[in-house]
Amino acid sequence: MNDIADLRGLGDQPATTETVEAVVRRQLATALGGKRGMVEAAVPTIVFTVLFLTTRDLRLALALSLGAALVALAVRVVQRQTVQFAVNALFGIGIGAAFAWRAARGGGSADEQALAYFLPGVLYNAGYAAVLMLSILTRWPVVGFMVGSVTGDPTGWREDSQVRKLCSLLTWVLVAPCILRVVVQAPVYLAASQGPLDTGVAVGILGVCKLVMGWPLQLASLALMVWLLGRDRTPVTPQSAA
Repeated sequence: MNDIADLRGLGDQPATTETVEAVVRRQLATALGGKRGMVEAAVPTIVFTVLFLTTRDLRLALALSLGAALVALAVRVVQRQTVQFAVNALFGIGIGAAFAWRAARGGGSADEQALAYFLPGVLYNAGYAAVLMLSILTRWPVVGFMVGSVTGDPTGWREDSQVRKLCSLLTWVLVAPCILRVVVQAPVYLAASQGPLDTGVAVGILGVCKLVMGWPLQLASLALMVWLLGRDRTPVTPQSAA
């Protein structure tokens, strides 16, 4: 699996196994799947959003976004590579489609169905942000377990205050995009679902937010993480929670 150093647009620090920063870079790259994994996750969402905003045809947007995810899945299968990231994209589209279908069964208009499609994303970001913030507040930051998974000691990293602080900082950077999405998108959804805001206008706003606050925001977060991790100054040793 490509490591984070292979994401040329995000940083070019060489990966090592001698620092906490290098360990986290490698684990982040594995979790994201490198450039290809990020593209496979982003393209179907971009296809849906752009098509719906330009055509207002929910079925067409769903069909083509699903098709994009299936193509990525087929290529992975033919190449005998992991299908994790293509399946993740399919799952996301499927959940959104299920919410839209439920709205359609309830007699909702095309705009109301599209509004429902965006709801799972808002809920996912809220849940993800809550879990990560809780891990920080309880002093068990999620990034710390990335270090523990490599060193063989899941909790030893907590014994070193420098490592613990670094892991907390990186977890805040990781969760920041999710917090921003919820702060911006949740009020728009609620305003449309409760009446004050026109549904069509809300769908347009959420669509633009999906594009602007999706992978561009995620890549900005990763760029900051790579910069922080590029300093390679926190040694990894068994005594310091390696």
